[in-house]
Amino acid sequence: MTKQEIDHIMTRMLDSRKDVSDLNITVGRPFQVESAGVLVPIDLEPPFNELTPFQTEIFALNLINSDSRLTEILLNEGSCDLSYQLPGKARFRVNIFSQRGNYSVVLRKLETKVPTIEELGLPGAFLKMAGEKNGIIFVTGATGSGKTTSLAAVLNKINEEKSVHVVTLEDPVEYQHPHKMSTFNQRELGTDFDTYATGLRAALRQAPKVILVGEMRDRESVEMGLSAAETGHLVLTTLHTVDAGQTINRILGMFGIDEENQIRIRLADSIRWIVCQRLLPKVGGGRVAAFEVLGSNLRVQDTILHGESEGKTFYDIIEAGEAFGMITFDLHIVGLYEKGLITHETAMAYASRKGEVGRGIDKVKSARGEKTTDIEKLEVDGGFGRRRLKRN
Repeated sequence: MTKQEIDHIMTRMLDSRKDVSDLNITVGRPFQVESAGVLVPIDLEPPFNELTPFQTEIFALNLINSDSRLTEILLNEGSCDLSYQLPGKARFRVNIFSQRGNYSVVLRKLETKVPTIEELGLPGAFLKMAGEKNGIIFVTGATGSGKTTSLAAVLNKINEEKSVHVVTLEDPVEYQHPHKMSTFNQRELGTDFDTYATGLRAALRQAPKVILVGEMRDRESVEMGLSAAETGHLVLTTLHTVDAGQTINRILGMFGIDEENQIRIRLADSIRWIVCQRLLPKVGGGRVAAFEVLGSNLRVQDTILHGESEGKTFYDIIEAGEAFGMITFDLHIVGLYEKGLITHETAMAYASRKGEVGRGIDKVKSARGEKTTDIEKLEVDGGFGRRRLKRN
């Protein structure tokens, strides 16, 4: 396959369905696209019913395009990340990886238009995040849950309202921010810097007010990120964790036990927000995001310093902090159900505490005048006590 043939195949894959998010090239399978969270095979002429190891390797090598650095990383580490542009069509974040001696490729389609907080329907706390002057904000969730998109919306808000210098460290650069009120310098891992830690260290000498770090991958990058937050910068970054408690524990796990107290103190002083997000199947197709939002206050700082305990969990704090922009996954899921965006079954499947969501859905149904149970014809057994007396 030549580069022109690969570009043609990718164009056909993109045009095959609406809302294509990923292209999947795997040995033994046809070309596939992911749409609304479901993998779908693509019909091509001539047909590719089962891709061969040679075909996927040629596809991967064309994307790498003789880049010796990427080739070395792929051979030594078993996978590599890069960006790829399909002229006039789309940009992709690409991961090429080895599996059972063969190469597979997954291409994530990158949006060209920078989203806004309002367009995405993000919780109101995101507007407060854009107004922060310093500290660190974590947006967490599984791969592909929309973390980068949410952070792009926050940066766009900053870009529209503040005249500041913004430096982003990304792998690869996804949303390309135009210069509005802010000045943007977007740096790509492998091309402009070699590790997040060195990129962060350099960023501190580039006079930014806002620093975006694509991902906190190791102890050194976390340490540099905390240092940046402590010296008056606003740091936005991501982690692959599912809730606020796990986010704190993941960071602490990067350090030794002898350093735990010091890191807890630094986190308590630096963290401004922790946002966790999940994508849920949407009624009528597509997906919708559910959020857990934790903002910093004295209770949060105390819990970070001393750990969670009964009655003092992050869930309890978020539940009590609704007036300050905090929200639990469960409350947000009930809100999505109330708006008709998700089904009852989806709400229960993704709930953190099924009892809480069940009660919330029952309240919504009661307010609508709908049944909250399938049990019918309940009545009091008036003869129960008399029957016992007769037996005695």
